[in-house]
Amino acid sequence: MKVDALKTGLIGTVILALCCFTPILVVTVSAIGLGVITGYLDYILIPSLLFFIALTIYALIKKNKGCCEINNNE
Repeated sequence: MKVDALKTGLIGTVILALCCFTPILVVTVSAIGLGVITGYLDYILIPSLLFFIALTIYALIKKNKGCCEINNNE
């Protein structure tokens, strides 16, 4: 099974952006009794968000580079 880097990057970016900028994750973690770790979530979420943004940019560059190459074998 082939993994699409662009789809993975976009889905990861959207999910982590929702967790970073809305209290969805904080409410969920607090509801299950792990409210103590909410202070440490930024150490995981921000690097993960940066990784998925970089993955999305990489996939877009790779996709655009592949479509503009000219086949000189003719």
